[in-house]
Amino acid sequence: MSDDNSTAGQNGAQPAVRLQILTQYIRDLSFENAVAQRGMPSGEIQPEISVQVSLDARKRPTENQYEVISKFRVQSSNAADKTPIFLCELDYGGIFHVEGVPEDQMHPFLMIECPRMMFPYVRRIISDMTRDGGFPPFNMDPVDFVALYRGELARRMQSERPADVPLS
Repeated sequence: MSDDNSTAGQNGAQPAVRLQILTQYIRDLSFENAVAQRGMPSGEIQPEISVQVSLDARKRPTENQYEVISKFRVQSSNAADKTPIFLCELDYGGIFHVEGVPEDQMHPFLMIECPRMMFPYVRRIISDMTRDGGFPPFNMDPVDFVALYRGELARRMQSERPADVPLS
């Protein structure tokens, strides 16, 4: 009987991708309840919530290990007068063991697949924080990490493009 991985290598096929979460952790967490700090505003509160997401990844000294950090900033303000209601900031990290991903595909893999795997935990933490802060739990909609990655690539390409290139 032969090993599937050695057979795949002999036939020229790409080895199977192996992704393993070694650990996940909260790197930084902050919750500010602006309503409690300044008192309840007069009138009706109509919350508007904005979510900002940023990602970072780096190679670790151990072979095939990468650290991925997702940063979430959830801010709520009153629609009527734009006064802050709450602010929740979470930096959530994971250490991943990744094998079988071609080098030219590693960056998008780390910035899309790894955050996608961590997202359910991030969502739960933010939901718990808003509930424990005295508000209804905020159940964040799923994040489209592919669109986020493409948007960041487009933004970087735009910023690298020379501003005043003559069209002759």
